[in-house]
Amino acid sequence: MLNISRGSIYYAPRVDGQDLAALAALDQLYTKRPFYGSRNMRYALRDKYGIFLGRDHVRRLMKVLGLEAIYPKQHTSLPAPGRQIYPYLLHGYAIYRPNQVWGTDITYIRMTRGFCYLTAILDWYSRYVVAWELSENMEKEFCMTTLRSALASAVPDIHNSDQGSQYTSHEYTNILKGRQIQISMDGRGRCMDNIFTERLWRSVKYEEVYLKEYRTIDEAREGLSAYFPFYNNERRHQGLQDHRPQEVYFGEKTLS
Repeated sequence: MLNISRGSIYYAPRVDGQDLAALAALDQLYTKRPFYGSRNMRYALRDKYGIFLGRDHVRRLMKVLGLEAIYPKQHTSLPAPGRQIYPYLLHGYAIYRPNQVWGTDITYIRMTRGFCYLTAILDWYSRYVVAWELSENMEKEFCMTTLRSALASAVPDIHNSDQGSQYTSHEYTNILKGRQIQISMDGRGRCMDNIFTERLWRSVKYEEVYLKEYRTIDEAREGLSAYFPFYNNERRHQGLQDHRPQEVYFGEKTLS
């Protein structure tokens, strides 16, 4: 009746104050140094933020955020039972038009009383954010909502993601298969396979999230609802020859 989100009223932090500070610091460190593992993160927390945690504690907090150090690994984790891991299709693949390749990922968004998660679907050719959504957890439902929202406007040839349980779930991959979309997945620990989305997260955090103090998920949604139109429609990208994403996505400008 009052148009107030239940989540903004009943939301409660799931970790204590010290861990919230450590999570916020880990987020900033990983955004700047994604190749740091738990050992280097432990030292960086101590040296830069004065936060003293054991390595196991740091490893646990990185898992909460879904963070994994980026470096070549000789042995990769096995997929969850019954879930298929798809090969990475984009090595040497020429991308020359919008809606040829979409990439997606999940990142952590800090708030003063806790944290939430952001997912987005990005058109790789134009860097245009086709759809995005926030959630208080990392369950697959908000990723599926974002995918359906994006597919309401266009259909890509290839959909690229990491090997997270959200994207390997039958429900998610069946949506893609139902639209005859090729499924591509990053190698584990290889953010360069999804570099455009990683750059998006860096822009979102340094230009919006780190400048704000979101108290609730509704405030985070309000802030990001203002930021993404700016990112798509106003912000010029050097990688787009200083054009705006919407100009390239909708064919108003072409890349030479």
